[in-house]
Amino acid sequence: MIFDTHSHYTDEQFSDREELLIKLNKQKNISEIITCGTDIPSSKECIALANKFPFVYAAIGFHPEELTRIDTDIPALRQLMCDKVVAIGEIGLDYYWNKENKEKQKDGFISQLNLAKELNLPVIVHDREAHGDTLSILKEYKPKGVLHCFSGSVEMAQEIINLGMYIGVGGVITFKNAKNLPEVIKAVPIDKILLETDAPYLAPEPFRGKRNDSSLILYIAEKIGDIKGISKEEVIKITRENAYRLFFEK
Repeated sequence: MIFDTHSHYTDEQFSDREELLIKLNKQKNISEIITCGTDIPSSKECIALANKFPFVYAAIGFHPEELTRIDTDIPALRQLMCDKVVAIGEIGLDYYWNKENKEKQKDGFISQLNLAKELNLPVIVHDREAHGDTLSILKEYKPKGVLHCFSGSVEMAQEIINLGMYIGVGGVITFKNAKNLPEVIKAVPIDKILLETDAPYLAPEPFRGKRNDSSLILYIAEKIGDIKGISKEEVIKITRENAYRLFFEK
């Protein structure tokens, strides 16, 4: 029974999303899925999908590039809160696409961290080429949550888990150019790792470049198991327990 803690099933690549989700749940043993918003429209779509399928849950939030006006966007996000919302995300910093609006991104990130604290929800954090600022903000605000698609150093991973947060690991761990991620996996305790796909993006080898979905998480679990010296079944079991602890225990 597999818990995919990060996906985007409202993406236009999933024109067959409803049929696919039913198949994943029944045939592929995908027991829980979190589908993440990046703005108000996609967050609303995530909630609608979660309301339709008992095993699907929603995360709502503004991706770093999508938050435009904090004074109106954050209240609009708050109004979406309902029982199927289990996290604020994905939120964070992205300096890969735009280095000119760093302060605006940081203000938006902090505002959503404060909203998560107000609502007693964990956060799903996006961090791309912004490790220093991301870590600094997380150390100051100390949210519960996960650093999605972790791409930092072993030292940064240690600081993240010292904050009580989790490391999200997806298809990148199977790539030949995964850089230092295998070393991170070796260093991080298995009870601090979450499995994710980022579907429809970042499909693992041997499906790299194709549409990703939650069934391919098995390849991620197998690779983590190889690195940790345990079975993929054990990886799936423990990471599901981790996800329940983060997203469902208050």
